[in-house]
Amino acid sequence: MTNDFVQISDFFAQVDWNSKIYLLLRHAERNHITPDDKDFGAHVGLTDCGRRQAVALGKMIPAIGDAVYFSSPVGRCMETAKCIGEGRKLAGFGVCSGASVNVTPLNELGDFFVRDVPTYEQTLREGFYEGICEWLDSGKHDAFFPLHERAEQMREMMFAKGDTRFNIFVTHDAWIVPCLSHFCNFKFEPKCWMNFLTGIAFERPEKGDVKVTPITAMETGWLHF
Repeated sequence: MTNDFVQISDFFAQVDWNSKIYLLLRHAERNHITPDDKDFGAHVGLTDCGRRQAVALGKMIPAIGDAVYFSSPVGRCMETAKCIGEGRKLAGFGVCSGASVNVTPLNELGDFFVRDVPTYEQTLREGFYEGICEWLDSGKHDAFFPLHERAEQMREMMFAKGDTRFNIFVTHDAWIVPCLSHFCNFKFEPKCWMNFLTGIAFERPEKGDVKVTPITAMETGWLHF
C-alpha cells in the first residue's frame, strides 16, 4: 500500500456493482479554529467553499443504489453530510425531489476513540497533532483506546449501522487518521496531515474480502503546514 490517496471519482469508476460501499470522510473545509478556542472548535462551521466541495462530492456518487448518511453530531460534519446528499439529489439520483436529506447523528462518530475525556482535552490543549502522532506511533495513549483494536471496531460499527448501496459516514480527522494508519499503513506527522473530504472507502462484496481504498475528493489528500 502506497501512502497516496485515490481520487473519489476514480474509485467510483471501478467499484463492483454488487458491493456495498462505506465511506469514512473528514468534513469539508471549515473556518479557522483559534488556539484559544475554549470548546476546541465545536461551534466552527463550514466555509462557503466547503459547502460547494461537499455538494460536488455528492454529485459523484453513482446513480445505481440508495445512499444513507451518518455524521458526528458536530455541526460542520452534519452540514457536510447534508451537502453531500444535496449534491446527489441535484445530480438527479438522490432522494425524491422536494424531500429533505436525512442525516443520522452518531455519537460514535464524535468520540469513538476517546477513552478518557479529561485526558483527551488536556492532549488537545497541549498539542493536538503531536498527541495524535504519539498515539499513532505507539498504538497506546492514556486519552485513547488501543488504536488497532479500536480501528477494527470502527469498521464493524459502520457495517452494522449501514446496510444499503452507499453508506456515508462523516467525522473528524482525529478518527480517520487512526483508521488510515491501521488499515493502510499511512504515516502522519504534525506538519503532514490529511485534507478535508478525505478518508477511507470499504468495498464490501457479497462474497470475499473487504477492499480498502484511501480516497479524497480534493486535488490532494494531504495538507502540509
